[in-house]
Amino acid sequence: MEKIFDNTQVAFSLKSDTELDRAYFLFKMIDSEPLVRIGTAVTNFAIKAHLPVEGLIRATVFDHFCGGVNENDCLTVVDKMFTKGVSSVLDYSVEGKEEEEQFDAALEMTLKTIEFAKERLAIPFAVFKPTGLGRFELYEKLGEKQTLSPAEQEEWNRVVARFDQVCSEAHKKDVALLIDGEESWMQDAADELVTEMMRKYNKEKAIIFNTLQMYRWDRLDYLKGLHEIAKKEGFFIGMKLVRGAYMEKENKRAEEKGYVSPICVSKEATDINYDAAVNYMLDHIETMSIFAGTHNELSSYKLMESMAQKGIAKNDNRIWFGQLYGMSDNISYNLAENGYNVAKYLPFGPVKDVMPYLIRRAEENTSVAGQTSRELSMIKAERKRRKGK
Repeated sequence: MEKIFDNTQVAFSLKSDTELDRAYFLFKMIDSEPLVRIGTAVTNFAIKAHLPVEGLIRATVFDHFCGGVNENDCLTVVDKMFTKGVSSVLDYSVEGKEEEEQFDAALEMTLKTIEFAKERLAIPFAVFKPTGLGRFELYEKLGEKQTLSPAEQEEWNRVVARFDQVCSEAHKKDVALLIDGEESWMQDAADELVTEMMRKYNKEKAIIFNTLQMYRWDRLDYLKGLHEIAKKEGFFIGMKLVRGAYMEKENKRAEEKGYVSPICVSKEATDINYDAAVNYMLDHIETMSIFAGTHNELSSYKLMESMAQKGIAKNDNRIWFGQLYGMSDNISYNLAENGYNVAKYLPFGPVKDVMPYLIRRAEENTSVAGQTSRELSMIKAERKRRKGK
């Protein structure tokens, strides 16, 4: 297959020289692990101590990886990317909240993004995290089959109601809704709830999408099991397929608590697992929709190849490629240039609230072998190309 992801002119066509220089500086920093650790610690400290770092963060890391501090802020970025055929998924990336009013605020924001998506061709999906709408410990307790106290049960009923409100709104407005995956020890309860929403709202097509983190060795079997249920009960399956973002945390907890880690034994095993899930879904594309969230070029090429072999149109609405804003532009923009459906996750929210998300991204980039150096080599190639003009 033609290697389209090496075209840096297409990849960075929206970046000015200054923005390209900033990207170079950022990935140079992320490439050096000790620097990420120091930067993370200093940033955390500065934010907690209310030091005036917001301007600095905003001008560097925030503006590179985020769309803005609120949903309206993002529209400039959304429109700009869409000129190149790249769509957006507005992701309210405020993490780690524990209070009812914060969950209600996240609910309101998600409903607002669904409204945004309905009005704009450039925003084909809405998204939320399960823990954005309810307390982590509740999911965990339910996942471990513990009995909830009456107060907790009431609290859980509110979580279910929030889920239902968002899913019902998405269904009514015909906006596909991605529900993110989180840590394995809370995921069972989230999975059950999302399956319930699929039963209810995916009768005509996939509107509600769950997330499968394919670094977990049990997820392909999970998908096959869900498929059996869906066939019996007559609903469509929507899945965002990702490799996963909590590997170190997962392995550490498994070791501490003495259970078998849910994570594949190697990067290679994860890659095989990921591609197998994609193929399984392609084989059943008449009742499934795929959002392939990946920064892996080989997996992207494989999906493109399989689509071609099966005679599936590049712009078939049941198949989307997805990357994070600020990363893997060489994949996103070249896919769009070649006629595929592609959407970038565009995080937004107040700078200090989005920092945990950004820090996780930096750490994740450092832990994915080759990801940062690939970004750097693409940026270098493009800078060289521009200088040689």
